Amino acid sequence: MFKALLSLFKKSDPKPPQGVTKAQTPKPKPKVASARIGELGEHKINIQLDQLPKECRTLSDLMFPNPKSRTGYAQIDHVVISPYCLFVIETKNYNGEIKGRRTDQQWSVSNRYKMYNPLKQNYGHIKAIESLIKGVATVKFISMVSFTMRCRFSIDPELRKIHSDELIVYDVELSEFISRKLISLKTGIFEPPISAAQGQTIYDHLVQANITDAEIHKLHVQRIKGSKNY
Repeated sequence: MFKALLSLFKKSDPKPPQGVTKAQTPKPKPKVASARIGELGEHKINIQLDQLPKECRTLSDLMFPNPKSRTGYAQIDHVVISPYCLFVIETKNYNGEIKGRRTDQQWSVSNRYKMYNPLKQNYGHIKAIESLIKGVATVKFISMVSFTMRCRFSIDPELRKIHSDELIVYDVELSEFISRKLISLKTGIFEPPISAAQGQTIYDHLVQANITDAEIHKLHVQRIKGSKNY
């Protein structure tokens, strides 16, 4: 009898009634995919390139053979052909403080990540283009690396000055820097060093040499991921 009374007071784990579920921790909102961020960045760059003087012609997303590269190829974001020089542009979508000197092998992002010096990377791109247009004209190259406004620079101050042939810029000021550089190059020159015919030949050479095969692009990306110092 005593045991029976005790059993009445014993509590079992209550089961939630049917149709009632336990509260769930809300899932965090999905972040914008890196590919989407890249697309937005390229869209901003394209807007900048559309604002360039009419004398400029632009090519984007180029890939050329480059035996000196670890991947065997050079993938170039943008090339601007002008009567005074060729601008070779590398775009970056980092977020944080960019630290590095012109001669450093590695630059850092917020002292947390390492990146291969983008100027050295772009130098390889310039050499690949140079080999393709050899004999067409005597061409001056301007190396430009464009970062998003999500970055801040702790770099060699000379890389922000218009007289330099290596420039680090924000994406929103790309057209401004190119236009200012062209004005600087025009000073004291009566005739552009690159004629209209030569500019067209350079354009044609780059278009013809451009590799569009999707499998080669895929292989190039895989090799980049496997290389620390591309």
